[in-house]
Amino acid sequence: MLTMFNVEIIPAEKLDSIIPLLKILNPEISFEVIEKRLHEIRISNYQCVGVYSDNQLIAISGLWILNKIYAGKHIEPDNVVVHPDFRNKGVGELMMNRIHEYAIEQGCLTSELNARIVNEDGARFWKKQGYEVVGYHFIKKLHSGDDKNSFNSCLSKRESESKNH
Repeated sequence: MLTMFNVEIIPAEKLDSIIPLLKILNPEISFEVIEKRLHEIRISNYQCVGVYSDNQLIAISGLWILNKIYAGKHIEPDNVVVHPDFRNKGVGELMMNRIHEYAIEQGCLTSELNARIVNEDGARFWKKQGYEVVGYHFIKKLHSGDDKNSFNSCLSKRESESKNH
């Protein structure tokens, strides 16, 4: 079944193709802001893996190769999303297996990521992939920036979701 999917690094000149999936992951952020932020991170060694089904992009994960004292050289999957029509079909696991292979090829010692607290399905997925919860991820708003509403609506959404669980 998984042979129908193709996993590859998306060339820099085709990164705009990930915007619709980024919008699914970040519905509170406008297309314009996503496009602007994507342009800004392109110049910071950002890479992205995509999974294709019949030439349709159905899943993505941004990639950062970083070095930190506590983790050494590592890969950080970022903005990981599988289109809702393709979830629970092994696509996420296939993509992460390829990312881990790529990380080893690049000499990475570990992989680390951030996940939203209210994303219980995501937490189960990451644990199934062998990730362990080892800390907290904190964020502090410094100013309104390029999208005055995205940060506050994202936090409000997370707060209301956590109250409903």
